[in-house]
Amino acid sequence: MAKPDTRIASTDESLLSEPDNLRPDEDDPRDTRTFFRGRLLGKVRAFLNENGPLAAMFAVVFVNLVGFGIVVPLMPFFAQSLQAQAWQVTLMFTTYSLGQFFAEPYFGRLSDRIGRKPILIVTTALSVLFYVLLAFSPNIWIAILIRFFSGLSSGNISTIQGYVSDVSPPEKRSGRMSLIGGAFSLGFIIGPFIGGILSHETAAGGNQFRLPLMGAALLSALACLGVMLFIRESRERRTKIEAAQPHILKTAQEALQSPVLVRLILSTLCYMMAFAGLESTFGLWAEARFHWGPKEIGAIFLPLGIAAALMQMVFMRPLTRRYGESKVLAAGLFVFGLSFVLQGMNHIGWLITPIIMLGALGQAVIFSSICAIISLSTAPDKQGAMLGLNMSTGAIARITGPMIAGYVFSLFGPDASVWMGAVTTLPAALLALQLGKYQKRKAHG
Repeated sequence: MAKPDTRIASTDESLLSEPDNLRPDEDDPRDTRTFFRGRLLGKVRAFLNENGPLAAMFAVVFVNLVGFGIVVPLMPFFAQSLQAQAWQVTLMFTTYSLGQFFAEPYFGRLSDRIGRKPILIVTTALSVLFYVLLAFSPNIWIAILIRFFSGLSSGNISTIQGYVSDVSPPEKRSGRMSLIGGAFSLGFIIGPFIGGILSHETAAGGNQFRLPLMGAALLSALACLGVMLFIRESRERRTKIEAAQPHILKTAQEALQSPVLVRLILSTLCYMMAFAGLESTFGLWAEARFHWGPKEIGAIFLPLGIAAALMQMVFMRPLTRRYGESKVLAAGLFVFGLSFVLQGMNHIGWLITPIIMLGALGQAVIFSSICAIISLSTAPDKQGAMLGLNMSTGAIARITGPMIAGYVFSLFGPDASVWMGAVTTLPAALLALQLGKYQKRKAHG
């Protein structure tokens, strides 16, 4: 009787055991190709597993900020097209920030409990609605009311910061915060430029800005869809009792007990007053001093955004690794304040852009540095609440900053609002210089 042929079985066994001791055969280029392809795919897969959530959030923030960037530099001209006075122009910025003041701590605490993704879906979807309503606003008072609700729907920045903190180890947190800051800056590169192109100077009333506002609504809709499809939840849903978060007043009390956090909060208050005052009056200032219109205002954001994005995405991480977040923050605040001084002394039109770019370099590191230091100084289950408190402080500054800037603009002339920015940024830089010693003291017990 013939013996059974066992060659197939032995071949199968060798194939099954091959992955355990897989080595490229130098004489077989196909095996070498497969080996290196496998290594490459493994590296790509590992990179996506580690950075995929961050990349998705980067894309969502970028798309959403393009829509936001379309609108911001056009707001002074939009308000003027509805026969608004200077104080009503700044009121549009103030009511928007008032909405953020109420929304940021609430959404921050809520995202700590139910997760980041639901908050991002709801807020981006509401932004679509309010952009559309603003496009068809019949008068300035309705527009101001809509801007308040727009501020409520945009109160998701602390949720975004909380998401980045969730998916980042402590040693990478500052760099990743700067990447998200880069998405903000890139959005401001594209958004204002698109807004200037889409606006129609010959149209009557607010109709000349209807197309840019509808474009912003479309981009917010894309951002909402991106959150639903590509963002993975970073926190487990917990019951209200398990995730009980202190009220904003209790959170503020905890911040006041920390020398590091209280200085960060006060720095946010000071520098954001300067930034919000500039944001709300820059169009009026450039029009009064150099006769600029919407297209010129939109175009200046291109070099501004490039400078900020390069700082955040290329230079921020090596700078923080070498000097630490507190020193980088202090330097950023000093450079930001210096740009106000130079702009107040400037009487040459073409110098506006390089001075603005200098300020953008400083401002680019402020936001991400403050957020990184807060996340490193706060317990993981309270980061959303504390970041929300910081954003609420920024919202207070965005309420008071435009009001003060608009008042001094009307009372003392266009340059007064610029000098106000220089004066309010200096205390923030001094506060930031004190952070390093308090961080070292906390690290040593």
